[in-house]
This record gives sequence, C-alpha cells and structure tokens, in this order.
Amino acid sequence: MPSGKKVKLILYEVLQFAALIIPVFVIMERFASLIHDVKGRDRTAYWLVVAASIAYVTSVTLLVWAPVRYLTIKQRGFIREVTQWRPTALAYLILCTLPCFAILIASSKVQVDSGQLLDSFTELPVSLVLFFLIWLDIIERIRPCKLMGKSDSLDPDLVASGPVLTHMEHVTTVSGQPHPEEGQNGLTHDQPEVRKGTTSGSWQDVANSQPSTRASSTMYLYSSFSRPRSYSGRLSFLWKRDGRSEIFVDSFLFWFDTVEMVRVAGVPSVFYSAWVFPVYILAFLSTLRMIITPHNPLLSSAGFALQDLPFFIIRVALIAVFGFVTPVLYPLKNALVSLAFIYFTFLTKLKCFRHQSMF
Repeated sequence: MPSGKKVKLILYEVLQFAALIIPVFVIMERFASLIHDVKGRDRTAYWLVVAASIAYVTSVTLLVWAPVRYLTIKQRGFIREVTQWRPTALAYLILCTLPCFAILIASSKVQVDSGQLLDSFTELPVSLVLFFLIWLDIIERIRPCKLMGKSDSLDPDLVASGPVLTHMEHVTTVSGQPHPEEGQNGLTHDQPEVRKGTTSGSWQDVANSQPSTRASSTMYLYSSFSRPRSYSGRLSFLWKRDGRSEIFVDSFLFWFDTVEMVRVAGVPSVFYSAWVFPVYILAFLSTLRMIITPHNPLLSSAGFALQDLPFFIIRVALIAVFGFVTPVLYPLKNALVSLAFIYFTFLTKLKCFRHQSMF
C-alpha cells in the first residue's frame, strides 16, 4: 500500500495535469465550433481544430511538462538551485494560459474579419482558464503542507514575512542601567525593572506570555503576524485559524484584479474591437507574478510594474473610450497602490521626506 506522501504526490500531480489540459480542450472546442459556424457548417474544419488541440496537449505534455515535473520532484539539474521562482508555474503559463489567451484574441479577429459576431467567449471558457490558474497557484502554495492533522508552523509558505515578536530584551549600559532616553523601541514609560544587567520582565514568546504593561501590550498589538493567544470557553472555536485554509483565500484575492481585467475583455464592445489585444496582453503579463515565490520581496515591485500601473493606464483609456465598462473602484485601487509603492519605496528616502517632525 502506498504511503501518505506518495498518495499526496500523485493527487497533486493529477490535479496539476488536469489544470493544464482542461482549459486548452475547452477553449479549443469552443474555437472549433466557431470555425465550424464561420465556414458554413463545415465539419472538416471543426475536427481539424480538435485534432490540433489533441496533438498540442500530447506534445507539450511529453516534451515539456513531464520533464519539468520530473526535474522538480527529483531536484535534478538547475532546478536544485531554484529558490526564488517556481518552474512549474512558468511552464503552466507558457503552455496553457498563453495559448488560451491567444485563442481568445484569434477568435475575436476571425469574427470581425468574417463579419459574423457569434461568440464573445464569456462565462465558461474564460472562467475555466482563470479558475485552473488559481487552482495551480493554490497547489503550489499548499504542496509543502500536511493535509491531515495540525499544520506545520515551520512551512515556508505558511510563515508570513513580517515582524514577529519572539524574544526581546533591553540593551543596558556597562553599569547595568538602561539609557534614560533610549528604551525599548523608544518607550521610556512602564518598562520592566532592571536587575544585574538583565530585565526581570524579559519578552518571551507572545503565544505564551500575557502582556502586563503598556509597552508590552502596544508591542503585541503592532506585531502584525504574531500568534494569537489561546482562548477557552464555548466560543473558543471562533479563534481557531489554520494557514492552509488561508492559502485558498489569499490566492483568490491575489487574482481578483486580473479576473476583472479579463472580464472587461469579454464585454462585446471591447471584445470586437482592437482594444482586446492590449487587454489580454496586459492580463497575461500580470499572471507572470505567479512565477515568483510567495512572500518574496520582488513580488511588490512586480505587482507595481506588471499589474497596477499598466492596469490603471488601460482602465482609464477604456473608460474614456467605452464608458464605465469597469467599476471605478479598480482604477482607484491601481492608482492608490501605485502611489503608495512609489512614495514609501522611493520618495521617503529623499532628504526632504526624512523630517520626522512633520508626521
């Protein structure tokens, strides 16, 4: 009987392979039906497109997908040194997402040239492409985690990058007394008593400590990713949390902006115009963020360069040309995120923004 690790590995591989082939087959079948109608109900054209989709999936699976998955699982070749990006995600975007978006653009061009506006490829095809894109992202994130029992807090994908308050002590002078003007984080009131060069109220793990002073409670409040305290009682189940379930939420929130951009491309006035090209191209560029590992510092600048800034420009242009085909909330979100990134990353380092007396 296979072990639990082998069962989990087989399950993940089957799900990822399904995410690779299902969107391609659905999009190609829909495109074959479109060609069938445009060519005057020609069955030969329909079956040629279907046969091309089968040949494409078979060839990319044997020549690209299977070798990449083998090298990734066995950690062979250059894959062994890869730590900041995900080869499986890159292969998926090139082999599945890019061809699907290309077929969507081609279907728009075919209908416009033939003068028959038959199908804008909304709902099922586009939803499947985006759903399996999110699904593969979830699998890549949850792969190091256990599927049964408690989650392992040491899993890199479950540990958020942020300040975690674990063990902190006051820095004392040679005489064993803290500096009167430089306490812990600039706090000089209600600090623990100092005895023999150490503090009697040393900071311990937040999960096992009870903040008793104003300083400790303030630091506990602003330690954004610290563990919550355990609670007991009838409503203790409300305080339960698990990083594995939060991966699903984070993944969908990560892709909602791209989902809205692809939805705009399905609006008939946009789909049957030349604007469908930049919309789908920018949507695909935003998916390249999936290649970067979660909580990588590069993810912030990639989100600004590949999503928020270009999405703001194209959305303002679409609203100016077609009206409110997208809610104003999304360009406002892109603008605020872009301005916040520029200000806190670059402008705050300038000399004129270093005066702390202003704010």
